[in-house]
Amino acid sequence: MVIVDETPFHPVDHTWPDQPGDSGEIRFDGRAVRVTEAVMAAVSDEGVFALGTDIPVKRGVEGWTWLVAHPIEGDAPDWLVEGARVELVVDEARRAGLSRGHTACHLASLALDGALADLWRKDPGEDALGSPDFEGRANQTSRIREDGAVDEYRLGKSLRRAGFDTETFAATIAEREDAINARLAEWVASGAVSRVVPDGPTIVDRRTWHCELPEGTADILCGGTHTGSLDEFAQITVSLDLADPQQLVMTTTVIAA
Repeated sequence: MVIVDETPFHPVDHTWPDQPGDSGEIRFDGRAVRVTEAVMAAVSDEGVFALGTDIPVKRGVEGWTWLVAHPIEGDAPDWLVEGARVELVVDEARRAGLSRGHTACHLASLALDGALADLWRKDPGEDALGSPDFEGRANQTSRIREDGAVDEYRLGKSLRRAGFDTETFAATIAEREDAINARLAEWVASGAVSRVVPDGPTIVDRRTWHCELPEGTADILCGGTHTGSLDEFAQITVSLDLADPQQLVMTTTVIAA
């Protein structure tokens, strides 16, 4: 496990592990060791060191120093010692695939919210484009992968009590999927600007995903990585699965430009 003063590696978040951490290499004088997946680390003011899911507090809590840890393959080489000046190199192809997957995941959730807007009998709050916030109410898990994502949504009693018409949704799921994919095609064709706006330089500073879509600008708090524009996509499509009537699974697939 290697910790450095500064790193370009993006770690997997220990509290909401939707995007995998970066992989890559640590290099020194023509030699290299592979980093498997960067993770969060933290040290308390009392000297307690915790790694990944063993961190007992949320990211940014006072009294802790927040770090990025770099797990390596095999034993540490003899040149990897405290004080060494090394080069850190991220696997850019994998990072680009994960960034496309994460941007597409947000776009798919916004398109999903829009396609389900008429199914609400009560106000669930608004998403980043002003649609009823199905994503915020129902999302249980989100898993980003290279050029794609899988999101799971609970459609149980609590969602029905919140005013969502699950029966009509189930009866019209094919039409909803078509509407989502049509909206995604429009957004990809727009080539809209997409970027991450950080509040500061550290791993715990708040970051916001910003995308200038034809319907308006979407701003979503997000600690992941993203594309620079929608020109990086040839296509984004989703499929909706209600094999379990209590759970919607949305699979997002990207074709890169």
